[in-house]
Amino acid sequence: MYTGFFGEMKETYKSRVYTERPDYADFDAPAKFQAIESIIAKHLREHPRAICSYSGGSDSDILIDLIERVRMVFSLPPVEYAFFNTGLEMKAIKDHVGLTAEKYGVKIETHRPRIGIVTASRKYGIPFVSKIMSAGLEGWQKKKIPLDIAQEYEEAEDKTAKRKELKERYPKCESVINFLCCCNSAGEPRPNIQLVINSSKYMRDFIGENPPDFQISAKCCDYCKKQVAHDVQKDFDMIITGERRDEGGMRSVPRKDNTALCFTETSGGQYRLRPRYYVSDADKAWYKEYYGIRYSDAYEVYGLTRTGCCGCPISYKAVEDLEMIRPYEPNLVKAAWNIFGKSYEYRKKYNDYKELRKLKERNKKQCHGQINLFDSSMVGGRHEGSI
Repeated sequence: MYTGFFGEMKETYKSRVYTERPDYADFDAPAKFQAIESIIAKHLREHPRAICSYSGGSDSDILIDLIERVRMVFSLPPVEYAFFNTGLEMKAIKDHVGLTAEKYGVKIETHRPRIGIVTASRKYGIPFVSKIMSAGLEGWQKKKIPLDIAQEYEEAEDKTAKRKELKERYPKCESVINFLCCCNSAGEPRPNIQLVINSSKYMRDFIGENPPDFQISAKCCDYCKKQVAHDVQKDFDMIITGERRDEGGMRSVPRKDNTALCFTETSGGQYRLRPRYYVSDADKAWYKEYYGIRYSDAYEVYGLTRTGCCGCPISYKAVEDLEMIRPYEPNLVKAAWNIFGKSYEYRKKYNDYKELRKLKERNKKQCHGQINLFDSSMVGGRHEGSI
């Protein structure tokens, strides 16, 4: 439930990720991983020509250990592993890829993009806040739709009719209208889902008062990782990846071809297995300790809690993490600032704006509370103590 403008209670929308979760999602760690091992074994038997994306991060370390453990127990055929080097990877990660391949006696093939991250960022734009927010703001910048359509929608008594009228006024702008107005295509309010601008507090007001002076987009990920992965994986029967719902963002949003986000068949007849989707952070910590997994130096030495494309602005800790990396890999940190610097600065501006708005709201509530206290001391229209 959420509270509307006038204090009325309205129904909270929940995605299928929450409403249709499998039973094992709520098991304790030992039982959950036992279920996951059975899932991996079953699908590897049925689809032995499989490839697994290995990023060198902590989730990938747990995944490769699970797969290789299952393969040994059930004498299953080898899985191919692919590491996608975006061009902004830490030496700690690249070294760890080699050490991991040696540890399990497997080959982890490194693949690089045709379009480098510098070229992709300059041509298409750079991420801001999240992939979802970047895609929404990219559409807003391209379509040049005024932000005040959101106010029109909010004030409309018949929201379905208003949504239809906006579609007619701005043709071929479906997703941008939904993003700005926090609704779906039927005109139904969806204020609490991640696919709308309200997923980041005050964002609509912020960009209205502080328009970005740079192009926003998450296409660098498409060109430097996703397209490369598609080319490499297209000839395999099954693709295994280590996404987890707890990572948030796009990974916690249901996909058209899959409800449970664990196993699905694509329209092209290829299968996708995400065995760790319902593994929590606590489950992951248990597995690391129980099986003695050692992560890369990026975690164990630098002190990072998450890795990926180094300095990617979709991480709220990007700048903080870069400072942790700087003593070990200063040139990489310099490169990240050269590519993503404008997004870092804009994020700081947004964070400051958000804190100021929160402070103003707190002060307003306190003043309102004081007024109520004063009013409550009035009796019969006169202040107590008046003659």
